[in-house]
Amino acid sequence: MKDNLTLKEAQEALSKRRISVHELCKFYSERIKEKNGDISAFLEVFEDLEKQAKEAQKSIDEGEASSLTGIPLAIKDNILIKDRKVSAASAMLEDFVAPYDSTVAGKLKKEKTVFLGRTNMDEFAMGASTEKSAFIITRNPNDTSRVPGGSSGGSAAAVSSGMAPAALGSDTGGSVRQPASFCGCVGLKPTYGAVSRFGLIAMGSSLDQIGPLTQTVTDSEILFESIAGRDPFDGTTYEREAFKEEKKPKDTVVGVPWHLIRQDGVDKEVLEVFKKNISELEKLGYKTKEVKLPQLEYTLSAYYVLVQAEISSNMARFDGMRYGAKVEGKDLLEEYMKTRALFGKEVKRRIMVGTYVLSAGYYDTYYNKAYTVRKLAISDFERVFSKDKVDVVAFPTSPTPAFKVGEKNEDPVQMYMADVFTVPANIAGVPAISIPSGTVVKEGKELPSGLQFMAPWKREDVLFSVGKHFKKEV
Repeated sequence: MKDNLTLKEAQEALSKRRISVHELCKFYSERIKEKNGDISAFLEVFEDLEKQAKEAQKSIDEGEASSLTGIPLAIKDNILIKDRKVSAASAMLEDFVAPYDSTVAGKLKKEKTVFLGRTNMDEFAMGASTEKSAFIITRNPNDTSRVPGGSSGGSAAAVSSGMAPAALGSDTGGSVRQPASFCGCVGLKPTYGAVSRFGLIAMGSSLDQIGPLTQTVTDSEILFESIAGRDPFDGTTYEREAFKEEKKPKDTVVGVPWHLIRQDGVDKEVLEVFKKNISELEKLGYKTKEVKLPQLEYTLSAYYVLVQAEISSNMARFDGMRYGAKVEGKDLLEEYMKTRALFGKEVKRRIMVGTYVLSAGYYDTYYNKAYTVRKLAISDFERVFSKDKVDVVAFPTSPTPAFKVGEKNEDPVQMYMADVFTVPANIAGVPAISIPSGTVVKEGKELPSGLQFMAPWKREDVLFSVGKHFKKEV
């Protein structure tokens, strides 16, 4: 078997009986034993892999296989799988066992997908480095002195290191795409509502989306198609329209907002890689044009008001009485204080900021203004996609390559800046994809860089088309 099969290759190998599900699972189990000690991508590897493999193989043998039958997947530790632990990498939920399946887990179970295990993340998805887990720090497979990005860093590291052919993460402000960029894999943030959030432990409910981390754009499309669709348990989901447009490069316009990209804080080597990417697109026949998205300059600030407010509301339930761990105290107040102390520093910081911006006298000053910026950002995208006739907008995924473990822990604002090119997609709800686009050299190490495309609402097909042409998968 090659070093790491793509989903498409694994599907073909299983369907043509060149490999069994047992052999495939054994391969990844051995890879995890070999590599996870240095990288710490997994919080738990499930013990029933053999049982899952047998059930999947039975479906294949009986001719009932679907696109993901027998395929091993890693799952971020904030997506519920019934009767399995799910902690959101927090001491608050350390021993919590999911009482039901998330919608995405239920869909994957119907396909007889094999769940490899739970991947590490920043606590409650609050972070951009996967250093904020209550349990372990995940490291970048390309350079273990550096972070894998966050908050889906465990999933990205698992795919990048070959411990899983693909994984699921969640993206609130870039938490799938930024780790994909840092680790050198493909990360998709679907249109808001394309994938059900039912059974995803909430961070920012108007921003969260579950998305795939894969080795190829083709694999991203395969996994997305399996988990997307309307869900009666999530009122924000919608019936998927049958968009399947394979646009040729000569008929596709790529908008480039240079006024946002050429700004302080963007690593000059990352900028050089991005310029080369735009030249490569032009050589492939794509038309490029400079576009203006003036309101996007303010989306990072607006995001960190809106998301903290939603965090404050979502975290209120973890009080030791309704949800979460409970620490005994001499009275109700002491119990409450001790229980809430289980939250890590970053979670506490965000709860306090969120409570502040929602408080009397500050709601209009902060929250309402941030919401106004959100509406203006949506208008910017609407204008660019309709009036300017742009098919996709291109950005670097991250302003820098992966940074060192511990480098930004004392400066949360610098950590938040890692999201500057990813948050606009969450603020506006548009789909976005990060694709490996080259490398930059830091201290003698080649570190991946990502190229990001954003498309109109519900048009993931355009992202896949452009991405596959760029990566020469067609």
